[in-house]
Amino acid sequence: MLNSLAAGRHLAKRIVFAQLVVAVVAGLAFSLQGRPAALAAFGGVLIVAIATALLAARAFSALGGAGATFMRFLVGMILRWIVLIGGLALILVQWKLPPLPALTGLVAGYAVNVFAFRFKG
Repeated sequence: MLNSLAAGRHLAKRIVFAQLVVAVVAGLAFSLQGRPAALAAFGGVLIVAIATALLAARAFSALGGAGATFMRFLVGMILRWIVLIGGLALILVQWKLPPLPALTGLVAGYAVNVFAFRFKG
């Protein structure tokens, strides 16, 4: 059981690091369209990375029974959605950045999850 907890933490760190790399790449790619587009793309991936880090911090925090583990995961998922919705609202409503780069950043951030689970070895 300790090994799976450590493996989960390790995978979560790899995913968050890869999402941060993708955030920089997305920001640089959209910098051709201007500073607002670059900030929107970078911010889109960044909020996914922050949400993933919060979920991982809650889900892999400690050992416990099935009920406690499920509750930690559930709280982590709720925190993740709060960060995603709040971050997207900040990007689109408060800062009025372009929506297409922000949504592209969100999709790119979640694409990291797909590839990380596919090639986790």
